[in-house]
Amino acid sequence: MAGSDMCEIRRGKHLKVVQLLPELDEGGVERGVVELNRELVARGVESIAISAGGKLAAQIETDGGRHIILDVASKNPLTAPWRVWWLRRLLKRMSPDILHARSRVPAWLTLLANRSLKLPFVTTVHGFNSVNPYSRVMTRGDRVICVSAAIKEYIQAHYSVPEDICVVIPRGVDLDEFDPNNLDRTFMAEFAKKYSLEDKFVVTAVGRITQLKDYETLIDAMVMAKQHIPGLVGLIIGGVRKDKQDYFSRLQQRIKAARASDFIHFPGSQSKVAEIYASSMVVVSSSKKPESFGRSAAESLAMNVPVVATNHGGVLDIVVPGKTGQLFPPGDADALKEAILACRALDTSVLRHFVSQRFSLEHMVESTLAIYRMLASSPQHKISEKTF
Repeated sequence: MAGSDMCEIRRGKHLKVVQLLPELDEGGVERGVVELNRELVARGVESIAISAGGKLAAQIETDGGRHIILDVASKNPLTAPWRVWWLRRLLKRMSPDILHARSRVPAWLTLLANRSLKLPFVTTVHGFNSVNPYSRVMTRGDRVICVSAAIKEYIQAHYSVPEDICVVIPRGVDLDEFDPNNLDRTFMAEFAKKYSLEDKFVVTAVGRITQLKDYETLIDAMVMAKQHIPGLVGLIIGGVRKDKQDYFSRLQQRIKAARASDFIHFPGSQSKVAEIYASSMVVVSSSKKPESFGRSAAESLAMNVPVVATNHGGVLDIVVPGKTGQLFPPGDADALKEAILACRALDTSVLRHFVSQRFSLEHMVESTLAIYRMLASSPQHKISEKTF
């Protein structure tokens, strides 16, 4: 590669990046790929996504990237050789500068397809995957991106990933989308009227209706907190899949038994999430299991709303007790109640600045691009031929 071309890559020009993920339907990984694609295109990078398709695939092309449909989702080992062959053929023709796998099946297919091509390979570990040889593939990148310090600690403990290839880049919050000065006030007024939120102390949780979110503990805590804050209203925002209908019914029965049906509501899945955060006094994450990052927590802080969260997982990077919110032990409703009450004393004016300095989309994109440029400008850097 000529010296002038190398300089162009360092500036981001002539850089061609391929992100690979199973599908492009709803989810945190999918949103991250769509956002990164948009931001890469805005910086003059040629951005390509490979997936089995989905409702967000069109957005990739709308934002100026390119989407290629290929089955990188199926776990069927019988079809894997054929899919590896097609992927190798596709990558050889495109000749990208960077391959970036965002999930285990695409990572395996990419690793195998890339053995002869030796293109720079990046992986992102998005969650606390089960520890086994199948999951190990996410540590096989030339650089391994972790979405939180907790994820980095987890994979280093179980896979002995070298420090020099492992980097923490938190998921980024789009500060233009989550901006207290750019809200749909008409929606907020209608939403407040529908759920009687005017002049109330609104406690909100955002996430699908699933046992892992431990909404039982949240409901119990809100019922107890109501005794101290008569104006408290609870909102649990999220859709209910068919296989979670029984769990949803149990939650409704719990609320009814506590005589809380008039102040704890399930508005369902909502698209105006920023407006709902802005309507809240506290946002709660009560997950039983550690979450890899805690995107809703960072988004809430961007709206100057404090967060109460269980004291484990990636949210520990985001929630600083007494500053950005409070932490509580998983499953402890009384401690959650106290944490909600304690948030009334926090200075909320500093929360958005905290996010902008650590968890902005801009920071995520520039940190990721720095890795891409470094690998693309090092032609001698090849994927390790370690056995697996």
